[in-house]
Amino acid sequence: MVEMKKSTTEIISNKWEEIEELKREGIDPFGHSFFRTHKIKDLIENNKNLQAGECCQGKVSIAGRIMALRTHGKAIFANIEDVSGRIQIYIKSNKIGENAFKLFSKIGIGDILGVSGLIFKTRTGEVTIFVEEFILLCKSVRSLPEKWHGLKDVEIRYRKRYLDLMVNPSVREIFIKRSKVVQSIRNFLDSKGFLEVETPIMQPIPGGATARPFITHHNALHRDFYLRIAPELYLKRLLVGGLEKVYELSRNFRNEGISTKHNPEFTMLELYEAYGDYHSMMQITEELIVYILKNVLGSLEIEYRGNKIDFTLPWKRISMYKAIEDAVGIRVDKISPKDFSKVVKKYNLNTKSNINRGEIINELFEKYVEPILIQPTFVIDYPLKLSPLSKQNKDNPELVERFELFISSMELVNAFTELNDPAEQERRFEEQVAKKEAGDMESHFMDKDYVEALEYGMPPAGGLGLGIDRLMMLLTNSDSIKEVILFPQLKSKE
Repeated sequence: MVEMKKSTTEIISNKWEEIEELKREGIDPFGHSFFRTHKIKDLIENNKNLQAGECCQGKVSIAGRIMALRTHGKAIFANIEDVSGRIQIYIKSNKIGENAFKLFSKIGIGDILGVSGLIFKTRTGEVTIFVEEFILLCKSVRSLPEKWHGLKDVEIRYRKRYLDLMVNPSVREIFIKRSKVVQSIRNFLDSKGFLEVETPIMQPIPGGATARPFITHHNALHRDFYLRIAPELYLKRLLVGGLEKVYELSRNFRNEGISTKHNPEFTMLELYEAYGDYHSMMQITEELIVYILKNVLGSLEIEYRGNKIDFTLPWKRISMYKAIEDAVGIRVDKISPKDFSKVVKKYNLNTKSNINRGEIINELFEKYVEPILIQPTFVIDYPLKLSPLSKQNKDNPELVERFELFISSMELVNAFTELNDPAEQERRFEEQVAKKEAGDMESHFMDKDYVEALEYGMPPAGGLGLGIDRLMMLLTNSDSIKEVILFPQLKSKE
């Protein structure tokens, strides 16, 4: 280990010596702007029909990082890469001159260059730039990892994402795809008349989800604030104010565990539509995800963790109670309270000491139903105890009008017919406060300002939240949420 550190130090020291030598020769090793005529991918595509040995006359200019070098006497072949792709360049001493050729011999893998020249196709059929001029734009002080053949160490990949992006083109594609997905969401919702808004990240009272918040201190106001766990209650205040269709692509923070499906900082789409309900939210969900798939992937079929997922409409709908009955053979709405303990023991459920029907239903669902929900499935009509912000079902007041969309055993969307009765909302907040006082740190706080907003009148509405990170896991066939977050939280090295 000591020898490796010494070797790395020596390499860096030698690079700095090379940089000083370049400066003495009047060459800026950390250059300025450079005009590019093309991205590399476009250049290759535009010239793919060239015949072997054929050369175009128009000069082109590209810029990128040197990823490979091969010297053959007075000629050098190199591969240069930008965000769009990689192309071969060819440098010949009698073409660019001895002085320039000598300078190029000081160029190393990892350095960033701008090059200009003519396009031709080699005898092996590779589109190549015959370099007439080049300029050093940035000298790399550190060597690329693993002899430039790729970075495999997961820990290094996440901690030093810039290296991961630099040497693993497939990783770049994930995050380019992510950007396109977010843009597709905006395009779809904007076309439907939704208004994109921004709500506070620092909130005096965290709400909109059951989760433990992060706490921060505001020095100027001399008080603690919470990083938002969801934008929901602020977005619904906007419905009260008359903005009838709103959405936010929000960063949320939940002070809880880290796993392959959970990150404490995550991105979510939340939208709310006045005069809608959970049925209209199912329709929007289907249309939105199909729109994304068509625009970003060009297909309604994906493969995720060995399963082919078919997004052809319509998607399956099943009540939570029926899903549990199909999976384990019991009617959860018929279980007598005196039999709760027997059910917990028989199905080996991880319940708290104060056992109730809602908790049993949730545990049975998570343990026996979620793992078998592979194709897109709307699970609808949840028990009231599990949904303190949802409107009750008018036909069965023990249920609420809520759905969750599951795909490949992952919850992707959570949606409600929104509760707009201020008295009922206050009563449910009081129930949540009692649970918090009993030790449940994830229960809701009382939010009297939100209740007051409802007292002015909120129209009937539907609302949904879609997890962007989990959606990206599906669309990129990624096993871990860390693969689709540029800079995921990690444990300290120490």
